[in-house]
Amino acid sequence: MKLTRIIAAIVMVSVVSACKDLIVPDYNNTSLDDLVANPTPTKVAQASQGLMVGTRVGIGAQNGYVSLLGILGRESYNFDAADPRFITEMVIGPLDGGSPAFGGNLFAAPYRNIRNANLLLGAVEGVVGMSAEQKAAVSGFARTIQALDYLHVINTRDDLGAPLDVDIDPVGTPAPIVAKTEVFAHISSLLDQGLTDLQAGGTAFPFGLSPGFASFNTPATFVRLNRALKARVEAYRGNYAAALTAVNASFIDPSAPLTLGAYHSFSTGSGDIQNALLDPTGRAIVANPSLVTDAETKPDGSRDNRVLQKVAELTEPRVVQGITTSYVFSIYNSNVAPIPIIRNEELILLRAEARYFTGDQLGALSDINFIRMNSGGLAARGPFVNSDDFITELLRQRRYSLLFEGGHRWIDARRFGRLATLQNALPAHTIMSRFPFPEAECLARVPAPTQGCT
Repeated sequence: MKLTRIIAAIVMVSVVSACKDLIVPDYNNTSLDDLVANPTPTKVAQASQGLMVGTRVGIGAQNGYVSLLGILGRESYNFDAADPRFITEMVIGPLDGGSPAFGGNLFAAPYRNIRNANLLLGAVEGVVGMSAEQKAAVSGFARTIQALDYLHVINTRDDLGAPLDVDIDPVGTPAPIVAKTEVFAHISSLLDQGLTDLQAGGTAFPFGLSPGFASFNTPATFVRLNRALKARVEAYRGNYAAALTAVNASFIDPSAPLTLGAYHSFSTGSGDIQNALLDPTGRAIVANPSLVTDAETKPDGSRDNRVLQKVAELTEPRVVQGITTSYVFSIYNSNVAPIPIIRNEELILLRAEARYFTGDQLGALSDINFIRMNSGGLAARGPFVNSDDFITELLRQRRYSLLFEGGHRWIDARRFGRLATLQNALPAHTIMSRFPFPEAECLARVPAPTQGCT
C-alpha cells in the first residue's frame, strides 16, 4: 500500500512524536520501528490505544475538524483577533492549500494514523503471546479506526477524491488519487473487514479503551459501533438498503439516552491534549445567529430545546469584519468535554433517512417525530408531501440534533445539493464545497498536478 512521498516523509521525520501519539496514557518508551521489528503483546496494546489518540488529533482544535467544518456549514464563526484568516479564508475565500492551518489542513494527521494502523496490523500478524482471538480483536479495532480516518479525509476533499495507499518510499512515486466513490467503497470494505475480525475477537480486547468508548469496550459491543459508522457511510453513498441493515445492527435504541455513543476523550494529563472548542466568552468561537432565528418554536412559544441547551446569549453583541452575533455555544462546558464520534440520536435520523428512501415513509415519519418531540420538544408533524419536503425536514432535524459536533450541516447540505441554502452574512462571503489538497501534496506531484491543486 502507498500514499504520497510527502505524507511518508512526514511520518518518517515524526516517528518520535507520532509514537507519543500512539501511546496512552503515558507509555513513552516504545517506537514504531520497535513495534514492527519486535512486536510484543504490550507494544501491540500500546499502539492500539494510540490509534484512539491519533484519530482524535485536530478534532477539537480551534482550527480543527469541528471548528473549520462548522464555519463552512455556517454553524459557527471564529473571531480570533490574532488570525483574520478565520474570516478572510474560511468565510470569504478561497481556501488556500498553501495555508496549513486552514485550506491545507485536516489531511496529514488522518493519514499518519491510517499508516500507524497498517503498521499495527502488520505487527499483530507476527506477535508471539497473543491468541488468535486477541489478534482478531486488535485487527477489527484498527480497521474500524482506519475507516473513520479515511472518512474524515473524504469529508473534507469530497469530489477531489483522495489517495488510498499509505506505505510508500519517501522518494517513490506518489500514490494515485482515486475518485470519491472508490474512497467510500474502500471505507465500506474496511468496516466490513473490521466486522469479520471483531466477530472472531473473543470476549475482550487485549488493551484498554478510553472513556469515550465505554459502551463499546468488548469486541462484541464494538461491533455495534462499527455498524453505526457503516450506516453513516452507506447513507452518504446513497446505498440506503445497506444503511438500513447496518443501522439495525448498530447500537440504535429509542429507549436509551440520545447521548449514548462513542466520543473522543480529552484530559489534562501530562502530554495529552484538550478540547479547545470551549469559549463561553465569545472571544473567538461564536455561534451563527441563524441557529436561533431559524429555530422552530415549541407549543409553549419557546425555542427548540436543542437551541436552548446548546446556544447561549452574550451580554453584548460581537462584531468582527462586518459579521455580528450575540451567541456562543454551550455544548462543551470544559476543556476535557468529550466530542461525539457518533450518537444514538444520529442513528435514529440515519434510520429515518434510510427508511424513507427504501419506501417506508411511515417509519421515517415516526423517527423524525421521535426526534422532534424528544430532542427538540417540538410538536409532531404530518406526512411528508414529497421527497423535497422530507429532505428539508431531515436536514432541519440533523442541523439541530448534531449541531457543532462534526461538520454535519456542511456535509449534509453538500450531499443533498443544498449548499446554496447556507446563509452568508455579507455579499462578499462564499460557500465553499470542499478543501483543496495541501500545497505539499501538490508539489509532490509536479510536473503532473492534479485537480484541487492551485
